[in-house]
Amino acid sequence: MFIALSTPALAQQRHVVDPATVAGAVDQHLVKQDADRAAIRQALSRPEVQTVAKQMGVDLGRATAAVSTLAGADLERTANAARQVNDALTGGASTVVISTTTIIIILLVIILLIVALK
Repeated sequence: MFIALSTPALAQQRHVVDPATVAGAVDQHLVKQDADRAAIRQALSRPEVQTVAKQMGVDLGRATAAVSTLAGADLERTANAARQVNDALTGGASTVVISTTTIIIILLVIILLIVALK
């Protein structure tokens, strides 16, 4: 008897979310993921990153292929590291300073760890 009386009350408390609002939120999420992946691919395509990766024996083809599998916090962390690399090397900087090299190494290690753990 209690269940029969509770059901109408629960139905009245439901909130309807506008489908356009849900679609907009999903679109924003997808746009951010695409931008994050683009930043990572841009960093991995830089000659400086390729040089460091080669010196470390990192397979950039595998790392680049792994970018499309990244999601959630892994994608966000890797994209943040990639953006730091891209920002540090923007403007035609031809020399790689220790801090930039460190960021590049961190980016590569993050991608490799994520791939290895999956």
